[in-house]
Amino acid sequence: MNVYELVLEMKLLERRLTLYYEEKYGVLSEDFYAALIAGELEEYDETRTDFSRWKGIYEVWLRRKQAYNQQLEERDLARMMRHQPAY
Repeated sequence: MNVYELVLEMKLLERRLTLYYEEKYGVLSEDFYAALIAGELEEYDETRTDFSRWKGIYEVWLRRKQAYNQQLEERDLARMMRHQPAY
């Protein structure tokens, strides 16, 4: 994926995380994920569909973010930016 595609996908994933999970449970995905990995959510059924989906979407976001950061390290930002015509 190129940087533009990564940005678009990350933004779509962020919207899903916000609308479906963060607003519903009142915590950010980063904090949810850290608590889940640390075993701090054992009082909840960890196989709960919401938690499973939330975890999966967040892990996809993490992979996309890592790929984005890697491309930023390997290339010049000015050359990666898309230039849109002024309307």
